[in-house]
Amino acid sequence: MRARTGPGRRAAFSALAVLSTSAGARAQPAFPSRPLRLVSPFNPGGAVDVLNRVLAERLAAELGQPVVVDAKPGANTVVGAAEAARAPPDGHTVLVTTNSTHTTNPALIRDLPYDPVRSFAPVTLLSLGTILLCAPAAAAFTDVPGFLAWAKARGRPATYGSWGVGSSAHLYGEMLRSREGAPLEHVPYRGEQPAIADVIAGRLDATFASPVGAKPQQMAGNLRILGIPSPRRSETVPEVPTFAEQGLEGYDLSLFVAAWAPAGTPRPVVDRLRAALVAAVADPGLRRTMLEQGQTPVLSTPEELAATVARDTPRWAELLRLSGAKAE
Repeated sequence: MRARTGPGRRAAFSALAVLSTSAGARAQPAFPSRPLRLVSPFNPGGAVDVLNRVLAERLAAELGQPVVVDAKPGANTVVGAAEAARAPPDGHTVLVTTNSTHTTNPALIRDLPYDPVRSFAPVTLLSLGTILLCAPAAAAFTDVPGFLAWAKARGRPATYGSWGVGSSAHLYGEMLRSREGAPLEHVPYRGEQPAIADVIAGRLDATFASPVGAKPQQMAGNLRILGIPSPRRSETVPEVPTFAEQGLEGYDLSLFVAAWAPAGTPRPVVDRLRAALVAAVADPGLRRTMLEQGQTPVLSTPEELAATVARDTPRWAELLRLSGAKAE
C-alpha cells in the first residue's frame, strides 16, 4: 500500500529543500571574498610586468576587491609559476604569464617544479605578442622570401640576431633555416636594442625585434620590417604582412600572454575570473597599453587556451632540439 502525501507533508519537503539550498549557498562563500594576488613572474618594470599592473587595476574595479601584483621573477618564469601552482585553488591567486611557462620551459628546463598542464586551470588568453623580422632600410630585399633568396645566393651564411639562446627569436630563425634551407647564422645578444643597432650599422644582416624596438627605427628610416611570424597581423603594425601571407606556411606558433589559476579551482570561479578579465581587456586604457607594447588583445575560452598549449608545446620542443639550446 503506497503512503499518501498530503499537503502538509509536501510543504515540509519544500521547506527542507529550501533549507538545504540555503545551507549549500552558505557553504560556498561568494567569490571573491578577499583581495586577490596576481603573480607576475617577471622583473618589475618589464613589459609584461607593466601590463600586469595595469591589468590588476582594471581587474580590481571589475571584481570589487583589491588586486595586488606579486612580482616573482626568475628562471624564465619558473619561480613565479611554481609559486602560483602552490596557492590554494580558490581563485584568489592568478598567474599572468607568457607562453614560455607552458610551451617552452618543459623542453628547455629540467625538473620543472610544476606540471604545465596538471598544475594549472586555464582561464583565458589575453594577448598575442608580435615579433618582427627586420633588416637594414637599404637592404636589397623588401620581404622575407627576398631575404631568404639573398641569403642563399651570397655564398656565406646570413647573420640574424635574437635576445638570447632559446628565445622565440632564436627559434624562429632556426625554423627558417631548417624549413627553407636558408644558410642562417644565429648571433645572440643581451636584449634586442644592441641587435637593432648592429643591423642599422651594417654589422648584422637581420634581426628579430619587438614593435617597441623596431617601429621607431622604421619610422626614422633606419630599419625595414620584412614580416611577422604570427597567426595574424599585429594591430601595432597592421601594415606588415605575416609570413603566411608571403607564402611561408607553418610559422603560426603563438607568443601569448594568458591567465591561469591553480589546478582544482572550481569552474564557476574560473568563469567569474574570465568574465572580469574580458571586461578589463575591453578597457581603452588597457588596450592602449597592450598595443604600445606590441601585444594584440586576444581572448579565449579555457578550452581554447588549453588547446593552444597542447598544439604548440611539441612544436616548440622540436625547435629547441634543432636550435641546440641546452636544458638548465
